[in-house]
Amino acid sequence: MSRFSLSLGEPTIADRVLGRGLGIDILLILAGVALTSVAAQAATPAWPIQLTGQSLAVLLVGMTLGLLRGALSMALYVLAGTLGLPIFSNSTSGPDTITGPAGGYVIGFIVAAAFVGWVAERGLDRTFLRAVASAAGGTVIILLIGVPRLAVVSQLSLSEVLVVGVVPVAAGGVVKLVVAAVITTAAWSALNRMERRDADRWSGVA
Repeated sequence: MSRFSLSLGEPTIADRVLGRGLGIDILLILAGVALTSVAAQAATPAWPIQLTGQSLAVLLVGMTLGLLRGALSMALYVLAGTLGLPIFSNSTSGPDTITGPAGGYVIGFIVAAAFVGWVAERGLDRTFLRAVASAAGGTVIILLIGVPRLAVVSQLSLSEVLVVGVVPVAAGGVVKLVVAAVITTAAWSALNRMERRDADRWSGVA
């Protein structure tokens, strides 16, 4: 397998588990699309946007895959859904999702995954508090891109967009970013324990 990889910074969780290689990169990108597609189906009814599990998947994909693979995975997710694959919330698809009120949030997934991936490739999210900070940054990016689009498309006032587009998304986002931080830091802790155990075993053999 080729040693060339789209992961160019410090090893991410995916790198530590599977190693690096172009074939692995492709599988990871597709796995990110699949995870986000499944998470999108966990949706609550809301107007004019739905709250889904997508942003949790976005954070996890970026934090485990890194900048380029995370961004490519989300870009492929958006492209596939726009072209007709039923992978958006409620198994919907098509360009209406991107051009509609929630379109900014969906586009924000790409940038958010890139950001938390960039942090991960620099080894800056290895502790719980740092992982929370990284995930919070990704969540804010989604809001910064999604809210203005929501306000324009739905013709909402500032107070209205805060009620329907910021408060519920941010409240759910806090829960999801904490979950993402717990999962990734637990993964790092497990990987570090395994490495120490292997090192002790080899030192005992020597």
